[in-house]
Amino acid sequence: MSQLLAFRLPARNNTEDTGELFADTFQRELAHWNHERLAPQFPTENWRDRLESDAAMLLREGAFIEQLRSQVREAAQEAPTEASRFIDWFEGLAQAGPGQNDPLFPWLAEQATREELRWFFEQEAAGEAGFDDLVAMTQIKLPDRAKLELAANYWDEMGRGNAKGMHGPMLHIVAEALEVRPSIDTTVWESLALANAMTAMASSRRYAWHSVGALGVIELTAPWRSAAVAKGLRRIGLSGSQRRYFDLHAVLDVKHSQTWNQEALIPLVSEDPRRATAIAEGALMRLTCGKLCFERYRAKLWQNREL
Repeated sequence: MSQLLAFRLPARNNTEDTGELFADTFQRELAHWNHERLAPQFPTENWRDRLESDAAMLLREGAFIEQLRSQVREAAQEAPTEASRFIDWFEGLAQAGPGQNDPLFPWLAEQATREELRWFFEQEAAGEAGFDDLVAMTQIKLPDRAKLELAANYWDEMGRGNAKGMHGPMLHIVAEALEVRPSIDTTVWESLALANAMTAMASSRRYAWHSVGALGVIELTAPWRSAAVAKGLRRIGLSGSQRRYFDLHAVLDVKHSQTWNQEALIPLVSEDPRRATAIAEGALMRLTCGKLCFERYRAKLWQNREL
């Protein structure tokens, strides 16, 4: 775990190869492009022009993902390629991975005002890529056992066929309770980068194993963050139904993580040990983006406070 503890984040500078990719203008542009290209559409006369434009954006998206990947490659090489040992390494990310145990979350639980929680949620909601859609894209052509696990996870996200149990609409209930209108144009680039990275990995078969790792590490690490946010929302007066999304994920994702590791990660790595490194890279890429978000949130929320 020494490599994880010494983890280096992407450099923030103004160079063409890094600064432009990890910065406001590009991440906002990429977020708008993802929003438009993934929306259901009708055929148009200018489809050739659109494909040319999409191709240019795919190249830029690829450069962003490869730059992010370059930051985690060395740490990912530490992951064992034998399945049981890999799972031990992977589960260790819950404590030693980038962004874990960030002081932001105890503060949200115990001290943040309603307005501060409102701003935090607005940033998180605008950067939400949609776990259900990410799982649906990732599962395409996966081996059967892993595919079944992702299908079960997707079914839970969809409320097991009950519209009131769908997780996506639960987020809207929180947004209504806090009176927020999440928008790409009012969201910090770090949150957009997280959603853009998740979308890139899930939508490109080149990064399919990376996406499995990124989604799995969300399930692994989300419960403690969700519990902290739920506690903060309860403290400022939100009802059980209003904070249900966070209460649910504080508990459900523990089980999701266990089954994801056993039914997806172990068989995938057992079948082809090369997948361990790709899964590890995806997990670390997701955690790195989360760490960037937490640092930016603290810089904003704590700038005028003595803690």
